[in-house]
Amino acid sequence: MDWTALELSLRLAAWTVAILLPVSILLGRFLAYRQFRGKALIEALVMLPLVLPPTVLGFYLLVTFGRNSPVGQAWAGLFGQQLVFSFEGLVLASLLFNLPFAVLPAQRGFQAIPAEVREAAACCGMSPWRALWKVELPLAWPGVVTAMVLSFAHTLGEFGIVLMVGGSIPGETRTIAIAIYDRVQAFDTEAAAVMSAVLVAISLFTIAVTFALSARVGRRLS
Repeated sequence: MDWTALELSLRLAAWTVAILLPVSILLGRFLAYRQFRGKALIEALVMLPLVLPPTVLGFYLLVTFGRNSPVGQAWAGLFGQQLVFSFEGLVLASLLFNLPFAVLPAQRGFQAIPAEVREAAACCGMSPWRALWKVELPLAWPGVVTAMVLSFAHTLGEFGIVLMVGGSIPGETRTIAIAIYDRVQAFDTEAAAVMSAVLVAISLFTIAVTFALSARVGRRLS
């Protein structure tokens, strides 16, 4: 069992969830309530990582984060290191390929709130921010939690994009999914089986939590 790779994967997933939490709330709420020209395009862009092959998204991220790109050069100038093949690069890549998993469930959670509830909050003199924290979030939390659980689990299991952007540097970019692949390549099936079992257990727990929360949101919609 590669505990270093598992710890790195958990740390990557934790950073991804922590950063995407406010993004999912604000962007999900915005897309749930607002109607504007170009909304379909914005939603399509958010959902794009869901349908693109990981190698395609990984290639574009590798080019965007490379040392010859404006983003890569700016990062190197600020922090003195390259963005690709680094943990920071993995975090940025993780934020992008997890965006649909974070935003869509949160958007559905906010859409499940009856318009009368929001109107009542406004009639009571609540500011939009106070209504968000006191009224909307307590009602939309199943969708938000589902978004975070899916993002966490998807980060743990992602392989193609992580390999292209981060490579397989021990203790830096080699996640548990990459470690399993390396063990299989080395014909160490016993270690690969143990690590795979750990990911299966985490995935089963994640799916159970997601279905329970989704059922709760569905009952609210009915």
